[in-house]
Amino acid sequence: MSGPDLPEVLADVVVVAAGASRRMEGIDKLLAPIAGRPMLAWTLEALAASPVVDRIVVVASAANIGEISGAPWVPDRVSRVVPGGDRRQASVAAGVEALREGAASASSDRVVLVHDGARPLVSGALIEAVARAADRHGAAIPVVPVPETVKRVAGELVAETVDRSDLVTAQTPQGVRAGLLERAYEQFPPEGPETWTDEAALLEACRIPVHVVPGDPDNIKVTQPADLRRVESMVAGARGPRVGIGHDSHPFGPGTPMALGGIVIDGAPRLYGHSDGDVALHALADALLGPPAWAISAGSSRPMAARRVASPARSSWPRSGAGSRPLAGDRPLST
Repeated sequence: MSGPDLPEVLADVVVVAAGASRRMEGIDKLLAPIAGRPMLAWTLEALAASPVVDRIVVVASAANIGEISGAPWVPDRVSRVVPGGDRRQASVAAGVEALREGAASASSDRVVLVHDGARPLVSGALIEAVARAADRHGAAIPVVPVPETVKRVAGELVAETVDRSDLVTAQTPQGVRAGLLERAYEQFPPEGPETWTDEAALLEACRIPVHVVPGDPDNIKVTQPADLRRVESMVAGARGPRVGIGHDSHPFGPGTPMALGGIVIDGAPRLYGHSDGDVALHALADALLGPPAWAISAGSSRPMAARRVASPARSSWPRSGAGSRPLAGDRPLST
């Protein structure tokens, strides 16, 4: 999604982590362990890893401020941890104010992202998509279609079936230019009587257009113990061992040298292929990424091809371990 032809975008983030976890049966979901670390640590790590994120402010409950502020798992991009309010909108406003106080120079065009601390599986691609859409349009949120049939009920009876063709569920991060958010606060102060369940609802009330981008079904919000178990399972699956099988073959061609496993063998007959005919690296790329992985390295030098293969593999795999590459070759005909 990023590239040399796209403008640079930097966004500040307010992480809302001041909830009371009322539906978690006594579990503080934000500090609940997932694979040995608190859930909030996973959320902050995902945000801090994004190249579009500059500063992060965490809004926490009064009971958790001390523990979060001094935690070793808090990334360097977290500039402050501040107390939240009695409602989400008050907590978001507290985070926005902390960003304003810590800014060297305020810009009304600066994008502010608001993200739920209870969404630890947010992807870098989604963070960047929302930030870029908000920078371009003024405000943006990620949404996912409603997959099930929706019913409106009256008591214990079905009243009607709702047309879901234009229904979506909203996720976070939600992005808005700082100037537009300030304008919304002037019209509806955070301490006012109105209650907004997300930032888009506030902007809608102010008739500020909110752009939508495709959300991610895996970007779930933990609200119940079953959600926490689901996240634990997804994290374990992503971090567990995976096995890939790749295959590649090239005929001998005219000329020399031979490239094999990134090593140049002078005097050996060259293997004919899209780039250097390196069957060992191409098979490895096939095993890591799936066919046609060779297209990633087509026309590239061996070091560049290896980097191109490794980059997407690192983004989805925690670590690439051992690899076994049996090679078979037929003796070329002498000329």
